[in-house]
Amino acid sequence: MARKESRVIDAARRQALMGLGALGVSSAVPGFAWAQGKTVNVGVILPLSGANAQFGINSRQGIELVADEINAAGGLKGLGGAKINLVIADSTSAPATAATVAQRMIAENDCCAILGAFASALTLAISEVTERRNVPLITMSYSDLLTGRGFKNVFQVTAKGSVIGKAQFTFAADLLGGTAKVNKVAILYEDTAFGTSTASGLRAAAKAANVEIVLDEAYPLGITDVTPLINKLRAAKPQVIFPVSYLNDSLLIVRALRQQKISALIVGGSAGYVIPDFAKALGDYADGVLSICSANYDLDTAATERYRKRFKAFMVHEALEHAVSLDVLAQAINAAKSAKPEDITKMLHSMTFTEGWAKAMTNGIVKFDETGLNTYSEPVMVQWQKGELATVWPEKYAKTKFVARQPG
Repeated sequence: MARKESRVIDAARRQALMGLGALGVSSAVPGFAWAQGKTVNVGVILPLSGANAQFGINSRQGIELVADEINAAGGLKGLGGAKINLVIADSTSAPATAATVAQRMIAENDCCAILGAFASALTLAISEVTERRNVPLITMSYSDLLTGRGFKNVFQVTAKGSVIGKAQFTFAADLLGGTAKVNKVAILYEDTAFGTSTASGLRAAAKAANVEIVLDEAYPLGITDVTPLINKLRAAKPQVIFPVSYLNDSLLIVRALRQQKISALIVGGSAGYVIPDFAKALGDYADGVLSICSANYDLDTAATERYRKRFKAFMVHEALEHAVSLDVLAQAINAAKSAKPEDITKMLHSMTFTEGWAKAMTNGIVKFDETGLNTYSEPVMVQWQKGELATVWPEKYAKTKFVARQPG
């Protein structure tokens, strides 16, 4: 495995970092790396502990892969070969902690930009800090609020949650033969920024198609007993169930649906439904489950197989989109010939990215509009088939056919 710049800390630098240990920050002494002109610090804030830790670990692996590849290929060409140094910090899974970590990272490390933090609630908290300090934040989080508040330094590489939610409904209807054949649907969603944004798109799409929503219910993140929800679903008798959940919640919901032999089609809302741990934990119960997703590894296996080779699993979407985030940041630095945050922000707003990891996104392009939203990102529908996550819709992106699972 390639050496990780972010973990190379000599004794003197360790002593200087003792005060950061509680927040899990690993990096060079503030200002040291850039002052020497040999490395450029990039902040990475992710949930590496708590309920969303696995998503954070996956994201970190995608970022580390790209950093190592860029450094091995000669570093940042626009800065004379300067190497990328990742300043990695654990946000935990609490928004207040994420904001504190961001404040400390910017104050004590010479970071040119921040990447993170997977969960929308965490990213929203971080964005308040980065916007005040005029530091670019590049994220793959979904919340509409991220690029809906007029911030100038937030860049969202994926489609926003309401768009993803709308596609979750319309793609499912397409696969079932159109809205004329879908009469009743149920929407379940965890009650954070991610769940509410996605559910809003689902709700709007169903209403626009005159499809009856027989259950529309939020539940608390980290729910431990889904029996009341399952009972309501059984009584409502939907044809399609749209759950929007992180991993632990998704496992509880799908396991209960399968055990109760509820035959409705399950169409997840990304997050917990598109991670290898989902299939590992559920076994045969996972087979046939659909999910909307903002990207999938099979759209560009030439790039994503490098992740599989190194980490022994397919490249989940958060790893892929964080890889894209770092790569477009590196391209912006090279074009600007500067690691100053304000110069990077200008380049991110003005450039169209068609090379490198941008090709792994839908349409193969990353282009941020004035709000910071990547206007070329389109969701895809994926399905668990024999332990792999295959893109099945829209047709222009599909790598295999949708397979209808038999009830039970």
